[in-house]
Amino acid sequence: MMKYLISYVVIGLVMLPASAVSVRVLPPDNAAGQLASADSAKQLSSLDPAVRQAAAEELARIVALDQKKLVEGYLLQEKDKRVRLALNWALYRMGKSQLLFQIVRELDSSRHDQAVGYLSQLESADALYVFLRQENTRPKVIVGVIEVLGRIGDSEALQQIKPFLGSFEPKVAEAAELSTDAIQQRLGAPQPATKTRPRTAGKPDQP
Repeated sequence: MMKYLISYVVIGLVMLPASAVSVRVLPPDNAAGQLASADSAKQLSSLDPAVRQAAAEELARIVALDQKKLVEGYLLQEKDKRVRLALNWALYRMGKSQLLFQIVRELDSSRHDQAVGYLSQLESADALYVFLRQENTRPKVIVGVIEVLGRIGDSEALQQIKPFLGSFEPKVAEAAELSTDAIQQRLGAPQPATKTRPRTAGKPDQP
């Protein structure tokens, strides 16, 4: 586990410079936007974690740079893991590119679908390719990244996914095939039959 954590930290702190942020940063620039930002920020103090999560997601959507320091403060004290993930996403949207590592890491958790949803809002898949190239990346993380590439990837993403079509991890291979089909359909490309070597049943994903 420590080996995986060190690998992730290297990715998050070294391999993801500020230029890796692939979302368009547009802070609220009018009265209505600032009001919406302030209203959402107030909801971060709600006793209901669902309300706090929704507030963080709204701040992420509008890229509320005026609330960045406040969001950082709430992240330090937040205990609910789904809300923490939403706050990390908001801060990533606000320019803290190193937090992409934290969001990708959540793909190997019960918050897999939540993380996939956030990552699918990236304007470019380029920042995700590094996670497919790292050794010892857990299968559930690979599956999640491939799922995201299926939603937002282009012809380059097809090349990144290709090595996983013959994976011996059934869920990885299945995700690769589904995402390849989705990208090809989106690009209007033909879908040739892909031959993959026989696969053996892998160990089930750990919760």
